[in-house]
This record gives sequence, C-alpha cells and structure tokens, in this order.
Amino acid sequence: MQWRRHIAGLAFSFVFVVSYFTNKFVLSVLKFTYPTLFQGWQTFIGAILLLLSGKLGWVEMSRITRSAALSWLPGSLLFVGNIYAGSRSLSRINSSHVVSYIILKVIHREKAQWLKFISLCLMLLSAINLPLFDPQFDYSGYLWAVGHLFCVGAYRVFQVHYKPSNLSDLEQQCINYLFSVLLLAIAAHPTGDLTGALEFPSLQSSTFHCGCCASALLGFLLLLATVKLKSGFSFEHFGVWIFLSKITAMSLSPFIFHMDFNIPALICVVVSHVAEALLVYSERESL
Repeated sequence: MQWRRHIAGLAFSFVFVVSYFTNKFVLSVLKFTYPTLFQGWQTFIGAILLLLSGKLGWVEMSRITRSAALSWLPGSLLFVGNIYAGSRSLSRINSSHVVSYIILKVIHREKAQWLKFISLCLMLLSAINLPLFDPQFDYSGYLWAVGHLFCVGAYRVFQVHYKPSNLSDLEQQCINYLFSVLLLAIAAHPTGDLTGALEFPSLQSSTFHCGCCASALLGFLLLLATVKLKSGFSFEHFGVWIFLSKITAMSLSPFIFHMDFNIPALICVVVSHVAEALLVYSERESL
C-alpha cells in the first residue's frame, strides 16, 4: 500500500538524520579525528550485525563465493576511499552527482538534457565557490573532499555498470564491510591514528562510548533502511527521499550544532541544494 511506502521513506529519513548528527557529534564536537579507527569500528560492527542477521534469517543473504567477492573488490576499495576521505574532509560540498554524471557522460557520450546540465553547472559552481567564502572551511581538507567525491561518484558508476547478478545489495555491503575492517586495521598504525587515539582525552568518557556505539548501530540501521527503500521505490523516487533527508539534516544542523557561517557561504549551500532539486526533478521528467 502507498502509506507503507511513505512510512519506509520517513523511517529512512529519520535514521539518515540521526546517524548524520551522531557521526557529526563524535567527529566534530568530541573531535575524534581518527578515521581508520572510527570507520573501522563502524564497519566491524556493521559486518557482525549483518552476518548475524543473515544467520538468524532476519535478512536474505546467500553464501558469498570467493569469485564473487574478488570481482567486487574494486567497489570495496572505492567504498573504503569514500568513508576514509569523507571523515578526513571538513567540506560540506554536495556535488558527488557532478562527478558520477560527468564520468557516465564520458563513458556513454550521451547528450545531456538542458535542465540537468543547468543543475550540474550550478552544483559545480557552488562547490568551487564554497571554500572561498565559508569561514569554517579548512583548505587542507579540500583535497580530501575531492577524493571523497570522486570515490562516491566512481562507486555509483561501478554499481550501475557492474550489476552483479549473483550479489544482492546486502551481500555487496557485507564484502565492503569485511574488506574495510581489514584495510583500515592495517592502516591504523602507519597513519598515526592508533597512537593518537590512545592519547585521546575523552577515551574513557561514557559520552564518547555511547556516541561510538550509537554511530555503529545507526549505520547498520541506515543500511537496512536504504535497502528497504530501494526495493520499494524506483531509482528516481529513491533519489527524492535522499534529497529530502539531506535538506532535513541541513535545516536542523544550525539548531543542534554551533555553526559559523556568512551570507555568501549560505548562498553557496542553498544554490547547491536547489541545483540538486532540479537534478532530481529532471531525472523524474525523463522517465
């Protein structure tokens, strides 16, 4: 029924916003800036919960063959780059659609619709101008932001073109989790995150422990909500719910976290989201 589909969308938006705020609290407010450990913890718990849920029959997961896992490793590598660079970056640029769309157009050499082209130009323009005006923007994080956006865009392209018939979304994510845990655990010491975390002032704080546990659990719930939403909606409608969730998180952020911003930076953010709204609308119109 239609109302059940809307409930699935609202549940996704709620988990998305709460998960975003929890991660922001741990990374920004508590200043736990050690991504190999933070993301490693999240993917470790996510892998355990996903495998346990599959064992108990709560979610549908088949046995993952070695050949299927190996064929998905490029996607897992992009996934690790996405979460690692995303944690390193302090940027709030919202232009991953630009990256994926440009890569897709280079591959297919398709003629772009004028409305979609305008929206992508606006998103790119806001992304370029945001670091020039945002008083909170750290220029050292801009390269990490570019890396994050590239990994997100390339991962979307890989998902669209690879489409493994023998791997469901949950099975793909399970491979991503397991590969991430292994790679991030290996990288924890060389990056200095392990040494820094041992000296972290709030390491024994119950607030810190609750925040980390909540972030891992919410990440897993967000995965389930995402898979549920994708199975009940078309790709275009799924994009609408993601957009609404982003708008909700952006609108509520100033009321929950201290944010130092000015008018030009605010205009860049608003233009970026208006452009994404045009992009979502243009994709629905092209159906």
